[in-house]
Amino acid sequence: MQMNFTFFFNSILLGVGLAMDAFSVSLANGLNEPCMKSKKMAGVAGIFAAFQFAMPMIGWICVSTIAQYFEAFEKCIPWIALALLGYIGGKMLYDGITSKESCEEKPSVSFKALLVQGVATSIDALSVGFTIADYNWVNALLACLLIGIVTFFICFAGLYIGKKAGTKLAGKAGILGGVILIFIGLEIFITSWF
Repeated sequence: MQMNFTFFFNSILLGVGLAMDAFSVSLANGLNEPCMKSKKMAGVAGIFAAFQFAMPMIGWICVSTIAQYFEAFEKCIPWIALALLGYIGGKMLYDGITSKESCEEKPSVSFKALLVQGVATSIDALSVGFTIADYNWVNALLACLLIGIVTFFICFAGLYIGKKAGTKLAGKAGILGGVILIFIGLEIFITSWF
């Protein structure tokens, strides 16, 4: 694959498509933590970007080396995403219903939860390794880097929008965030079968 306008354009579009789940989860995180500082927002967006960069690269490596094992694993991806997002969303939903905290007392999204969300929203990006299988390692690395950069900006925007809406929704933001995460898990699961 030659590096030209089409290569960059396709990689950016691929990044936008892959980042939509991460955007929605970022929106939910912003709703859940409306007092999030800009530094943490950059860190959260960075975690999602790192996963969206790594998963297609891992997929490309799998295609190049152990493709037959990866094909068997691909059937488990929707189940894993549903379980992870359902668990985190259910916890946010429960906390939102049972909690009476103000913005200052609101618990932040933990690093562990962010890692689980990062895996859940990017696990389907493993299959992108198949679509870039004909790339050499430099092109694959550059395409994955572009996907990560696009994801960072999209997730930062999602956090910002969620944070602004979260301050207006006050106590109900965690409930909405949990419902969004559960919906994303169901959407990944259902669309994988059609």
